[in-house]
Amino acid sequence: MTLPPLAVLHAESAPALDLLTVPQVMARLQLSRSAVYDLLRSGQLASITLGRARRIPTHALTDFIRTRLEQEAA
Repeated sequence: MTLPPLAVLHAESAPALDLLTVPQVMARLQLSRSAVYDLLRSGQLASITLGRARRIPTHALTDFIRTRLEQEAA
C-alpha cells in the first residue's frame, strides 16, 4: 500500500498541523519574548510542548485574539 504524498496529507489536515514558534507569535502580536511567555504561563494563550520546543497552534492564537477583541468590545 502506498501512502499519499506529504503535500496531500498536509493539505487535508493543514489546520491541525499549523504550529507557530514563540518568535513567530512575537512578530505577529508585536510583543516581547517575555510577554508571550507570560501569556503562555497564565493560560491565556494555549500551546503544546514537543520535547523542549514550545509550539502555539494557529487556532489558539486566533482564539486568543478573538477573546481579547470580545473583552474590549464588552
